[in-house]
Formats: sequence, structure tokens, C-alpha cells
Amino acid sequence: MISQNSYIKFLAACHELERQESNALDLIGEKLLGYIAVQFANELTLTVTECMRIKSIASPATIHRKITELIKEGWVSVLFEGEKRRTKYLAPSTKAIKYFEKISKLMIKSSK
Repeated sequence: MISQNSYIKFLAACHELERQESNALDLIGEKLLGYIAVQFANELTLTVTECMRIKSIASPATIHRKITELIKEGWVSVLFEGEKRRTKYLAPSTKAIKYFEKISKLMIKSSK
């Protein structure tokens, strides 16, 4: 039997959050959003093309489709640099940042 350690408590809290959210992410979406957010936090904005090269997440076609969904559902924002409207840079949206804040609070609460 697995004891109720902090990580198990955290997973349970995350599952509850997913159940409550009407617009929950699937695994690929969550992984891709996390990757985009980490790169953005390190001031390395990714383009759609760069994301499509992340073979550890999914195939390029699946990633492209998932990026489109994340944008449509408001998890990811598209940024443009200067006058260049052709290259799309990806960033976590306000919705994503609020979601990460909820997850952070769950992490802290679970560790107590």
C-alpha cells in the first residue's frame, strides 16, 4: 500500500482540480503547456515550428494540432515580434498562469 506522502496528496489534489475544471488539459496539452511555460520563464520564447520539433512530447502533426487547441481554449497566447507577423511565438496565457498558481498552492498545501 502506498502511504499518503506529499506527492500522493499532491496528485490527489491535482485530480480533484481537473475534475472541477470545465476546460481541463489532456496529458499532451499539459506537457506542451508546461514546456512552453518553462521556456517562457527562462525568457526563451518558442515558435510553433520549434515546438513541433519536440519529439519527446508527440509527433509534429500532433503537436501542431495541440498548439491550435491550446490557443483556441485560451491556454496559450500568440506573440509577434515587431512587424514580423509570420513567425508566431508562444507564451502561457493569463488563464495558464492562474492555473499554475493553483497548482503551486496545491503543491504547498500537500507538503504540509
